[in-house]
Amino acid sequence: MGCFFSKRQKAEKESQPEGEEERPKQYSWDQREKVDPKDFMFSGLKDETVGRLPGKVAGQQFLIQDCENCNIYIFDHSATVTIDDCTNCVIFLGPVKGSVFFRNCRDCKCALACQQFRVRDCRKLEVFLCCATQPIIESSTHIKFGCFQWYYPELAFQFKDAGLSIFNNTWSNIHDFTPVSGELNWTIRLSTEASKSIVPVSRGQRQKNSDESCLVVLFAGDYTIANARKLIDEMVGKGFFLVQTKEVSMKAEDAQRVFREKAPDFLPLLNKGPVIALEFNGDGAVEGCQLIVNEIFNGTKMFVSESKETAPGDVDSFYNFADIQMGI
Repeated sequence: MGCFFSKRQKAEKESQPEGEEERPKQYSWDQREKVDPKDFMFSGLKDETVGRLPGKVAGQQFLIQDCENCNIYIFDHSATVTIDDCTNCVIFLGPVKGSVFFRNCRDCKCALACQQFRVRDCRKLEVFLCCATQPIIESSTHIKFGCFQWYYPELAFQFKDAGLSIFNNTWSNIHDFTPVSGELNWTIRLSTEASKSIVPVSRGQRQKNSDESCLVVLFAGDYTIANARKLIDEMVGKGFFLVQTKEVSMKAEDAQRVFREKAPDFLPLLNKGPVIALEFNGDGAVEGCQLIVNEIFNGTKMFVSESKETAPGDVDSFYNFADIQMGI
């Protein structure tokens, strides 16, 4: 009993005109553009300024190693980035879909956005960070962290290409695998010049200026991100501080826990997509936020803490559920 496909191939071969050579078969992998690893690597450089423009990395892995006294700029999104054995360098990385790993680096200043961030065997790094998960340091000292702030026209689209949200940023929630008793291997620094930053500049885990905080939850819609940015600008402009932000999906049981008696009003909105939550801090934050929402966003469905007495519970309820969902 023969094979149907072998018979068909034999028939096709017999029908081929004499003298005509059989064409080589074309496979999909033969048509892929060849990738040269050297295009996605900076190695052994000294006293140079180098970089990659938007569209030149396009989601590939990138390696930076053995560089000294260099300025390195990658204005594109990457899959993962590894930085090894670099000294006295300034490094900017566009959004990274996976991990950024610094190993054995010294005296470097960095700005980057990523899903995961890790530092091992490093000393004296200044890192302006946007990270979706908890940053980790190991066997490292004198590491300073600040909130990522940067702008160029393609950056917002690159965040989407890398699957990152500008509102999911745990830059200050550092975990040290190798703490030293009585010492702190890392510190949090205050950043400046935040007006054009794509990522909202938050205070993070630094001590709050006031006992009063306010939670605002914006629901998915055509202008959710723009509304969130506008509210942040208005609140910061009135002297309040943005503590932290989150973008997560909520279920009915989550809404009951966070919104309590108001949950039925918001349940239909949860099906439209993830919500964006903002925490503001400062004396009079609740009343100030309510006034801004009523004046500027009248008619837009938002959840705002009702009073400074209930606001701490609102904040804790939302961020406890959000951190569990995100695995933080």
